[in-house]
Amino acid sequence: MGERTRIALLLAPALAVILVLFGGGLYAALLQSLGYFPAIGMTEPGLDAYRAVLTSPDFLNSLALTVYVAGASTAISTVLAVLLALALRRAPGRISTALFQLPVTVPHLVAAVGVALVVTQTGLGARIAAALGLIGEPADFPALLYDRYSAGIILTYVWKETPFIALIVLAALRGVASELEEVAQTLGANAWQRFWYVIFPAIYPAVVAASLVVFAFTFGAFEIPFLLGQDYPTMLPVTAYREYRSIDLSARPAAMAINVILALLTALFAAAYLRLSRELRRG
Repeated sequence: MGERTRIALLLAPALAVILVLFGGGLYAALLQSLGYFPAIGMTEPGLDAYRAVLTSPDFLNSLALTVYVAGASTAISTVLAVLLALALRRAPGRISTALFQLPVTVPHLVAAVGVALVVTQTGLGARIAAALGLIGEPADFPALLYDRYSAGIILTYVWKETPFIALIVLAALRGVASELEEVAQTLGANAWQRFWYVIFPAIYPAVVAASLVVFAFTFGAFEIPFLLGQDYPTMLPVTAYREYRSIDLSARPAAMAINVILALLTALFAAAYLRLSRELRRG
């Protein structure tokens, strides 16, 4: 028996469970999104739910908010990750790795609760600011939760995703980029020239790949927007959840249509990541 066959047989039970649960759920969602819901007498498939969703101002507002939050979280996390990796690349490997790995192990739900306890107007941050005289009283602290700019959501994602990207960038910096930088320094390149012409091209593929993963995750994540987001508009996963929980079962196709759209968009991000990974391996 070949090595690949043995590995395939070992993975077969887990893959079968994933295929049945995920594939079956996606198939059922697709049917309901097409209007096939016999439980309430809907037996004629069609695209009415998609037309209603894609032309709904609520959906468009939710989509804009989702793109904004995912884009802002990814951009800020990427910039901070690169800066942190550059600052800690010469630190002992165990220290820098431990600093980055600690936030990664914290569940997103726990991170959301922690951020809420710190940045709420009655939380630790507001009390410390009031004690230091930066603000008059805790109530004067900026409202960072449930606000129109989704500051609390973005802050939580930045705290969680920056270490993830930094670990990947740090690995690239300690590889070929480090050797190339030493050569460039020997040839007289200054710090900016070494970064722009040597380090950045070496870490760019890793940065893009990690950013795609983070954007795809934040685009489709539910728990943090549900806990820390405003009532309207909400991010797409929360919008789909509220439509699904509606007592009006005729809203179920719309909820499933949003879920299918989310799945398709996430699949596009995943395809872009896989294509980039193949190009990196060939390179």
